Amino acid sequence: MPQESLRGVRVIDFTHIVAGPVCTMTLADLGADVVKVEPLKGEQGRRIGPPWLNGESVVSLSFNRNKRSLAVDLKTEAGIEAIKRIVRRADVVVESFRPGVMQKFCLDYASLSRENPALIYCSISAFGHEGKFRDRPGVDGIMQAVSGLMSTLGEPLSGPAKVQIPVADMVTGYLAAISVLSAMHQARDGRGGQHLDVSLYNATIMLQQLGYASFFATGADAKKIGSAAPYAAPNEAFPTKDGWIMVAAYDPDRWSALCELLGDTGLTSDTRFLTNTDRVANRSELRELLSVLFEQRPTEDWLSVLPERDILCAPVSSYSEVVASAEYTDSRIETAFEHPIAGSVRLPGFVLGPSQPPPDRPDAPPPMVGEHSLNVLTEYGFSQGELDDLLRHGVVATPACPVPSTPRNRESQP
Repeated sequence: MPQESLRGVRVIDFTHIVAGPVCTMTLADLGADVVKVEPLKGEQGRRIGPPWLNGESVVSLSFNRNKRSLAVDLKTEAGIEAIKRIVRRADVVVESFRPGVMQKFCLDYASLSRENPALIYCSISAFGHEGKFRDRPGVDGIMQAVSGLMSTLGEPLSGPAKVQIPVADMVTGYLAAISVLSAMHQARDGRGGQHLDVSLYNATIMLQQLGYASFFATGADAKKIGSAAPYAAPNEAFPTKDGWIMVAAYDPDRWSALCELLGDTGLTSDTRFLTNTDRVANRSELRELLSVLFEQRPTEDWLSVLPERDILCAPVSSYSEVVASAEYTDSRIETAFEHPIAGSVRLPGFVLGPSQPPPDRPDAPPPMVGEHSLNVLTEYGFSQGELDDLLRHGVVATPACPVPSTPRNRESQP
């Protein structure tokens, strides 16, 4: 459900694929009016798949709700001038091209801030806009590798593993949104705008704060330990008679309760397992002993008895099991919308809302390419004659077929 916190904030979005669109979607979910500026045939994320929903990319559908689309040809002087005219009245620009690309269009921070000193300009790139790696491209998987994250994933003897969802992209997008919100406070306090340089590399390192703190403390590279936590044991997934269960019982009281529940079998007196430090050092032996005991009963049995002793546990669930669970229903995290081509779309929504949420309004579906070109330009002061010229010369585009009217999450306030 869209919020109201950023109502009236005008964001011009030049991003594509995942990281940038996550940033601007977050701002849109918070109530900002986000205008997605994209090429006449749409941004690159619209062409990434599978999967597809009636030909629409699920990648694009996932990260572009609550936005409006302005399709414009930035290879034309008229297109660039139109964008400059819009940005003069904008609060925020977010772009995710390689360093130097926006400068070629004279749409970089230095160019745009001359006429809009309060402008917040957020650049998202692989390695940032400074340093010798600024021109080096990178995507989520590359970042998981070069940041060290990939070296920590998997079982001890497995090859490199990757977090399947684009976690580097996602965390970069969310951190970029936080940066924008911070800069907005400065701008509204009368201290001017600024250029925010957000890199996937830095964000993915920040994601591993504890891992790097441990490395600096010990000098030892992280070891692959599967589902376990390097700082606590037992704190990992164990096989049951019919599946897997995640158990966290490293706290002294919970460890004692677990041993008692499992029939003890000498666990509490075993010098290898007396303290959490001991158990971490002897994790492999502990896992072997506990696995044999957990495999004696089905997952549901364990889920019924472990919580009674305040032992933290959860089933290792598939996506299908998650969306069918009571926890998922109770979270109210799901959002859904009707897309004119993709049809009915279900997604996790924005649920970090205020204690008193605004009136219930549905999320607006991701826009079609150029769906709001004419509306946006009109709101930003373009006359009908100017619109006709832009359309006639192919500078801007509108959808080939009429798009059914869909409720937007806010009234625009340029």
